[in-house]
Amino acid sequence: MNEFDRPKILVVDDEEVTRLSLAEILSLEGYRVASARNGEEALQKLEEETFDLVLADLVMKEVDGLQVMEAAKRLSPDTVVIMLTAYGSLESAIQAMRRGAYDYLIKPCGAQEIVASVESGLARQRQERRRQELVAKVEEMLRALKAEEEEDEIPTVASKGDQSKRARFLQSGGIIVDLQKHIATLHGQLLNLTPTEFRLLACLMGRADQVLSCRDLVREVQNYDCDEREARDIIRVHIRRLRQKIEPDPAHPRYILNVRGVGYMFATPPRPSKLVR
Repeated sequence: MNEFDRPKILVVDDEEVTRLSLAEILSLEGYRVASARNGEEALQKLEEETFDLVLADLVMKEVDGLQVMEAAKRLSPDTVVIMLTAYGSLESAIQAMRRGAYDYLIKPCGAQEIVASVESGLARQRQERRRQELVAKVEEMLRALKAEEEEDEIPTVASKGDQSKRARFLQSGGIIVDLQKHIATLHGQLLNLTPTEFRLLACLMGRADQVLSCRDLVREVQNYDCDEREARDIIRVHIRRLRQKIEPDPAHPRYILNVRGVGYMFATPPRPSKLVR
């Protein structure tokens, strides 16, 4: 890992021995570590640069740990904050967690406990950042879809006999597939599909209401040829998993239907009929 990709930690404690010990422990673990002798210095450092995690003593003169946490969260909301406290301030530490701290450590605390808490906090931060990235991608996809809908250019599914003009988006029954970004959603929720499941769904939706043999599906999705019996065994597994993710009732599928002895097809829901007055 590049040095600048390593998480950056700010240690804040007005007790020099504790501050130096914490900084040494975290440095040995490979983190980039900065330290502040008190709350005022911590506020200055937070204004100057962004930290992934702040390890702050709860009780300090002038500017305490809560004020440091509030500043850190205001400047960078996803910064992880861990409080250091003594037994006498345990209730205050719990209050700090209710106000946004990730964890608290009771002094004196061992190196393993410190490292474990830091690793756990940073792991949750990575998970949350990944979630936000996925949400942003879905929102971007939906914005693009809406823009194309407004221009009346988005088809619900690829038209029969018009496979040469392949649209970026496929849409049917609450399912939207973005062929460019390899993202699929169901009623606005991101579907966690494997690459094979995504290609299978896109293939079926791209030829909606057409029955495709298992051999054709393997050729399209897996890019190799085999006999129909082998293809049936391969596709059946992926169909079952895909149904679990998109069907309201996988035992009675609405979208992906089996045509006995022939293959599978994606069934588009009927459009509501217009009343004639």
